[in-house]
Amino acid sequence: MEAERAADSWERVRAALLDSSRLLRAVGSGRQRSAAPQFHKVEVRYVDVKAGRLLQITSYDETQAHIRNVRPGTEAESVVDALLGAGYANWHVETTDETLQLRVTKKGRPLLHATAGTAPATADVSRTHDRAKRRRLVAGDPLFALLGMTTRDGAVKPSRTAKFRQVQDLLAALDPLVDDAVTLGPGAALGPERQLRLVDLGCGNAYLTFAAFRYLDDVRGLPTSVVGIDVKPQALAHNEGIAQALGVADRVTFVQGTIGEAALPEAPDLVLALHACDTATDDALARAVGAETPVIVAAPCCHHDISRQLSIASTPPPYRLITRHGILRERLADVLTDALRAALLRLAGYRVDVIEFVDSQHTPRNALIRAVRTRAAADDATWAAYRELVAQWAVTPALEPLLRRELPELDARLGA
Repeated sequence: MEAERAADSWERVRAALLDSSRLLRAVGSGRQRSAAPQFHKVEVRYVDVKAGRLLQITSYDETQAHIRNVRPGTEAESVVDALLGAGYANWHVETTDETLQLRVTKKGRPLLHATAGTAPATADVSRTHDRAKRRRLVAGDPLFALLGMTTRDGAVKPSRTAKFRQVQDLLAALDPLVDDAVTLGPGAALGPERQLRLVDLGCGNAYLTFAAFRYLDDVRGLPTSVVGIDVKPQALAHNEGIAQALGVADRVTFVQGTIGEAALPEAPDLVLALHACDTATDDALARAVGAETPVIVAAPCCHHDISRQLSIASTPPPYRLITRHGILRERLADVLTDALRAALLRLAGYRVDVIEFVDSQHTPRNALIRAVRTRAAADDATWAAYRELVAQWAVTPALEPLLRRELPELDARLGA
């Protein structure tokens, strides 16, 4: 009987993927235990071209998207069957009349949640093959006026152009991870009782926090709640005022406290840590990993800790030509710090990439660490490379002892 129910769950998802009149968009992500899908995520939708309606499959690897179009019918059925059998652990399917979320447990059992009539009102129902880029937040959004970034007529103030661009670039970098945050969460369909939970650790004046909320909730149509944490009382007062003015104080709340100690009401689906100074970024990453957060997005600010260690450590001989110059040592510390952070996140079971999310002319602190929790075990070569790198430079990244406390298995593998 249980096998029949499992087959029914897969068949319902299959039928939705093959229904060219109902399917809006479907995403397969994550991996089942002992499975190894070729791509880390696939997106399925129908597009209209001169030859008629086609099933479009966009497959994402670590660096690019691969697009394939197939005809409905036998060819599409074969492709869909291959996708469903590829070993993805999560399927999020939006149709014109329902949302399906299928999650495969560690024991291989599919759990299907179906919610009628919950396809986002802002879903992109256009089947144009060369569709325009998804809009982020338009300058006329009331948020920008409240933050003093635009004039009364919705024009971006010249002095705030860099900040406005930074918001748009952050949302562009966040967009590919949204589906992971949804599908790798608890599995319940989003709605009034189950909102996407966003936490911003070290939110400051929260202009990026509010922008992420507006984008997820309004543009992407995902019911979202936000908790922003910052140690400064003036930030708390400012942010609560903005939330009140936007009319979202019931879903966007703020807590005064440190990143490591402030209480979180529920485990987050998505954690932001944007421009938290020096080791505060490490505190945020450790807090997110400890909460088993599906998606982490961090924009490190300064890297004084590793820079200080480099100034007193014995530099490997070939590199003394670099570290003898203060400015070059600082730049090396930037790269080394974020490389070690990315490596530690991989060792903790995350898929990680580090990208430039805004042009350096707008801010020199423009690296963005994006991590998606896969639970995949790092290979021996990654463990060995990390140990060798910290030993060679005689440094200890602040994130390492924090994660050792959170993850006993990582502590055991790294040793004394």
